[in-house]
Amino acid sequence: MIPELLEFSAIRASYAAGTLTPTALVTELLGRIAAYPDKTVFISLVPVETLLAEAARLEAAGPAGKKLYGIPYVTKDNIDVAGLPTTAACPAFAYTPEQDATTIARLRAAGALLIGKANLDQFATGLNGTRSPYGAPRSVFNAAYVSGGSSSGSAVAVGAGLAAFSLGTDTAGSGRVPAAFNNLIGLKPSIGRLSSAGVVPACKSLDCVSIFANCAADTMAALETAEGYDAMDSYSRAPANHALPAAPRLGVLGAKDKDFAGDEAAAALYEAALAKAQELGWELVEIDYAPFRNIAALLYGGAFVAERTAATRAFMQTHADDVFPVVRAIIEGGNKFSAADAFDDIYKVQALRQLTMAELAKCDALLLPTAPTIFTVEDMLAEPVKHNSTLGLYTNFVNLLDMAAIALPAGFKPDGLPFGVTFIGPAFSEASLSAYADTLHKALGAGAGLSRAQPQASYEAPVEDVTIVVAGAHLSGMVLNHELTSQGARLIRPAQTAPDYRLYALATTPPKPGLAQSPGFAGSGIAVELWSLSPAAFGRFVAALPAPMGIGRVTLEDGSVHPGFLCEAYALENAEDITVHGGWRAYLAIPPRC
Repeated sequence: MIPELLEFSAIRASYAAGTLTPTALVTELLGRIAAYPDKTVFISLVPVETLLAEAARLEAAGPAGKKLYGIPYVTKDNIDVAGLPTTAACPAFAYTPEQDATTIARLRAAGALLIGKANLDQFATGLNGTRSPYGAPRSVFNAAYVSGGSSSGSAVAVGAGLAAFSLGTDTAGSGRVPAAFNNLIGLKPSIGRLSSAGVVPACKSLDCVSIFANCAADTMAALETAEGYDAMDSYSRAPANHALPAAPRLGVLGAKDKDFAGDEAAAALYEAALAKAQELGWELVEIDYAPFRNIAALLYGGAFVAERTAATRAFMQTHADDVFPVVRAIIEGGNKFSAADAFDDIYKVQALRQLTMAELAKCDALLLPTAPTIFTVEDMLAEPVKHNSTLGLYTNFVNLLDMAAIALPAGFKPDGLPFGVTFIGPAFSEASLSAYADTLHKALGAGAGLSRAQPQASYEAPVEDVTIVVAGAHLSGMVLNHELTSQGARLIRPAQTAPDYRLYALATTPPKPGLAQSPGFAGSGIAVELWSLSPAAFGRFVAALPAPMGIGRVTLEDGSVHPGFLCEAYALENAEDITVHGGWRAYLAIPPRC
């Protein structure tokens, strides 16, 4: 049986107990991928026969000597995999490599099973996930919102339970911002700790291969498996260990530097994370963030962008019209800078570095918001440069200062969207940062991906608001959730119906569930969500519901009764009873039947 949360330890325990095999696991995940409503997550998948053959070979050889035996993962599609196209989200750029990138080769040798190649902001240019001709992957919690980028598909794949870990790349925050928006751990190692050989460069001197997973221990296991000096990468460095104190002094934002783009709920969660850090016995020290912020602004606002121009110069000379418009504007923007401009900005960074060193001397590591807020896809497309810059406020400086970082979940806002914080430390401090992240992650209880270790803090609906129970495509992260959020609806909490409810899969296109009360039936209840919205919005929402959906009274396991989706009886006559799965999300996760 597949573990509820795809952590390495749970997978290994299932293998050891004989209740799961690599073949069974990847078969289950392929079924989940087929059922997952967001079809923009992957650009290509490993052919089924190839994947199953590799799983079978692993099983025949056994786990001995393979640190990642049977652990399924996904890679960003700017990292080479032998025999699969590398597109960097640009079809005209695509080529098929004959050999794996060094990092892929090392993971393969350790027994990890690659499932596919994930979508990204084209040429890894962006922090939002909307800049791809293959579509815009969405946050696993609400399809109206961005997934974060540029490693968009990589993060969504893990957050949605489609893989146990994934590789991204991180130049300005691309391995951290998507972690925040999908409730994950996102490790950005030190420059050169993971080889970039076989990785399409964005800014070659700053690029890092990054790792997404459900817990900090898993990101470190993947890092330690794939790390090592590689002569094929001119920026490669041998692994080292910069140990930090077990009880750290943490540099945090002072009042004047706290910028959450007006997102008060995000600001409150940052304060809650700081309070929890103090409860753990860690000392908080306010720093002056200004020099870090000024370095961050230079990454895209100055001559450093010309390194992106250099990375794609040959291709752009003949294929500029094939590049996504916003990406093209950014890359071509580097042409206006001279070599003298580049040196001027190098000097600016060095001067600012001296100021940051004075601030870093006050603490062992920084604890910052991962991103100030999250934007809807619609808002991002309307202000692509402005909002992208906002997302990088607390991430852009890290590689310019040669630092390591690890992002972690830090709770949920009242609207059901996640928030994250990041530990940032000196180069090669990954082990210590990971230990901090693991401790705080567990203490905050935010879970990972769609799996939450504890219920989110309850949102108290205004007295005049109307509650509604949803059970299917309107659930968080599902394809019709935007119909609720566009009306200003807020998620109150996940919930369970009373035991006498059944769930059916209706014979509709697209598939929909039907919830129905069955007096006398003694089941386990159906997983649902309780939302609230204003009376006017409730009326508009209900008026737009198509048959056979209707609104009735739904009783929850706590005895409370709320308006909710119920299905008209005639539609249930030929419908499949799927009550045994416990909910619509769990039903969609099962493999398709032949």
